[in-house]
Amino acid sequence: MRKSYPYLIIILLLTGLQSYAQKASSLAVNQLVIITNHSGPTISKDIYGHFSEHLGACIYGGIWVGTDSKIPNTFGIRNDVLAALKDIKIPNLRWPGGCFADTYHWRDGIGPQSQRASIVNTNWGGVTENNSFGTHEFMKLTELLSCDAYINGNVGSGNVREMSEWIEYLTSDAISPMTILRKQNGREDPWKVKYFAIGNESWGCGGNMTVDFYCDLMRQYSSFLRDYSGNRLYRIACGPYDYNYSWTESLMKDPATRGMFQGLSLHYYSVVDGWGYKGSATKFDEREWFETFRLNLEMDNILKGHSAIMDRYDPGKTKGLVIDEWGNWFKVEPGTNEGFLYQQNSLRDAITAAIHLNIFNQHADRVKMANLAQMVNVLQSVILTKDEKMVLTPTYYVFRMFKVHQEAQLLNIDTRSEDYIYGEKRIPAISASASIDKDGKIHISLANLNPNKEIIITCPLIGDKYNKVSGEVLTASEMTAFNSFEKPETVKPISFNGYKLNDGILTVTMPSKSVVVLELTK
Repeated sequence: MRKSYPYLIIILLLTGLQSYAQKASSLAVNQLVIITNHSGPTISKDIYGHFSEHLGACIYGGIWVGTDSKIPNTFGIRNDVLAALKDIKIPNLRWPGGCFADTYHWRDGIGPQSQRASIVNTNWGGVTENNSFGTHEFMKLTELLSCDAYINGNVGSGNVREMSEWIEYLTSDAISPMTILRKQNGREDPWKVKYFAIGNESWGCGGNMTVDFYCDLMRQYSSFLRDYSGNRLYRIACGPYDYNYSWTESLMKDPATRGMFQGLSLHYYSVVDGWGYKGSATKFDEREWFETFRLNLEMDNILKGHSAIMDRYDPGKTKGLVIDEWGNWFKVEPGTNEGFLYQQNSLRDAITAAIHLNIFNQHADRVKMANLAQMVNVLQSVILTKDEKMVLTPTYYVFRMFKVHQEAQLLNIDTRSEDYIYGEKRIPAISASASIDKDGKIHISLANLNPNKEIIITCPLIGDKYNKVSGEVLTASEMTAFNSFEKPETVKPISFNGYKLNDGILTVTMPSKSVVVLELTK
């Protein structure tokens, strides 16, 4: 059993809520105490961001089919994918990479389609692409989605002038060679670009740099990323992978370096049994199910470690932590190109998404953006496509269920959970977060990680009184269940009524291996 919190009872007694305290002290092992009238930081909508890289069928076939395609499209962008992404209120989209970003030269992707340079994607599959999806197409995509553009600049193989001119091309309304070129290519007015990353994984595929070398380079590049015509860039420095705290320390400790960025990126993938194994996305046993969630939960410790360093140098929390690559990484589906990273998406991935989003919500004071890797047809995607067909994955539905947290205020919760035990290892069986929106509605998101047992959670509601409850649940009969093109609705949320609200105590009976989101109204 996880550690209980007797100090909470003292707090409740001191606030004159003896009856609640007495009930809370006698509750069962699974308990979620929610302070309904004491909210914390705003949960940034950008925590629910996504990532689109020139990798496999993410862009070509997944998002972009071209204006001549028989697949219904708007300006060459798939209508079915657009509608699905709008429904989950995608707040921002990262492009063009990933590792691809540090090989991408933006001028190859502008101008008449027939005149664009074809390039070899040296990172992902060695395929040739024609650059038919470039700057104008990406910015049109963000406009159609009403989301912010998050562009990743090329530090690894580019140069300062190239990056500086890209920003001018995108955002300036002055008369200059770059703005004239943009107008010649069909765009009169500048775009708004909110987020811009200065390199990607510069410690690895982005140049194999030392942190000291990158710090100097980042300062140089950042100096020439100008704010044109009222646009204000949120500059994101390349941060570390998982537990590399020394990289974060180096970027944060020097005030001159720290002053050149507003956000610091962080990458973390959950890889079962290491990069040499990874395991199947759909054919796995309970050991791999458990191990996946054990790795997912490490995100909380990773964020605490990096946040502690950032807090030391930035106690006012002016710098945001940006987890712009996260998710499960499994083996590719049999018969597909190893370099395309195409994997199916099961109920396990849905619970992974719930775990991560709950953790990000809980760290809303420091985590200002996150981007699931990736959006379509790659890794833990929310959408799969095959010619004219489209499938929404279990992960997609978690994003749809959790969108209620966007821009809501984080609520203080105190969680006590039984352990989910496998062999000699144990993890908490319950993941949770809660928020209150501008209309006073409370939303509670829960995940039951145990595939074998339903769990009853008792939730004392301390503070304002709520009278009505509604909710959705996502689960399936098998832990390996997934949505295929033949059976696209195997894993899909349904209405949930496994709760009781009585005298300020909410009792929730969660099915095994499930995700539940509840809405409380007065």
